[in-house]
Amino acid sequence: MRAETRHQLKQDAFSRVTIGAAERTAHWSVEHRNTLAIAGIAVAVIAAAALGGWYYLSAQDEKASFDLSVAVRTLDTPLRPAGTPAQPDSPSFASAKERAEAGKKQFQAIVDKYPHTRTADMARYFLGVTSESAGDNAGAENNFKAVASTGNKELASVAKLALAALYSNTNRTKDAVTLYQELINHPTTSVSKVTAELQLAELYQTSNQPLDAKRLYEQVKKDNPGADAVQIATQKLAELK
Repeated sequence: MRAETRHQLKQDAFSRVTIGAAERTAHWSVEHRNTLAIAGIAVAVIAAAALGGWYYLSAQDEKASFDLSVAVRTLDTPLRPAGTPAQPDSPSFASAKERAEAGKKQFQAIVDKYPHTRTADMARYFLGVTSESAGDNAGAENNFKAVASTGNKELASVAKLALAALYSNTNRTKDAVTLYQELINHPTTSVSKVTAELQLAELYQTSNQPLDAKRLYEQVKKDNPGADAVQIATQKLAELK
């Protein structure tokens, strides 16, 4: 149940942040247009450079977004039963690890080819996901950290949630708690306060800290009347009795 819950939360967070952004071209440069009035030839030079940079990055991000959508579809490619040969006209993978490795190569290519785009940040997030799936925890940690440090707070919060889960799964409980607390104190649209609270409570529950887990579950029930989270918290509290 724990792994399934975390997977669903990660998928929901991703759906809100990355899929939509992958289907749009970059618009961030609008915020960085030069509005200073500079006399003479300097105006023309700076304006031309800024305009050229804007069009270049927009075009790059559009190309990167297309590549990202292709790479994401790779992760949805079905796995064929053991012993079943591959079919040329029906893409499939022999194992989840093989699929993760294929996706990992595609996401890395996006990061390498379009390093200064926002799409590259999303590709790096998936690079962390596929690295973890392929058993490369160090690579996953590095990529999640890189995304968590970006200026996109929505995507950064999703990366922090994934990083906290990685720490939890690799017995780095203290590091996981720190990240969950940060997400609780600074929630975003992508990772709500209650999402982080439920994950932290579950970590406490599986780390033999039942009192801390109970306190959080009860807080969730108090702060979210009528929400689906209440049902989850109620079930978890029943397990602690």
